[in-house]
Amino acid sequence: MQATYQGSCHCGNTRFEVDMELDHVRSCDCSVCRRRGALMHRVPTQALRLHTPLSALTTYVWHTGTAKDYFCAECGILPFRRPSVPSKKELAAGVQPFSGWAVNVRCLEGVDLDAIPVRRIAGSKLP
Repeated sequence: MQATYQGSCHCGNTRFEVDMELDHVRSCDCSVCRRRGALMHRVPTQALRLHTPLSALTTYVWHTGTAKDYFCAECGILPFRRPSVPSKKELAAGVQPFSGWAVNVRCLEGVDLDAIPVRRIAGSKLP
């Protein structure tokens, strides 16, 4: 069922809302995601509405340089990110491109994380 969720970082300086059907979360085992512990859910670009401008956040870009992780400059929490663009090898293996947002469900209000199925993503195996 589609719903609108309110979200924020820990200190509240970064605020947003998102429309989504929260039927699963993604847990990646790559070196960054493993350490951060975020539970992500992908949404189309238009589903995320920022109440804080992106210019107020800090951006982290690594590995292929195509993903962008947005963090609150004050408390350091990652509320959302732009996923990476698949490499030629990934595209050949059937990975589908995605141009929307990945929202950290741990930053959403009123979500029972124990009730949501987790999809394991083997990011550690990507080139």
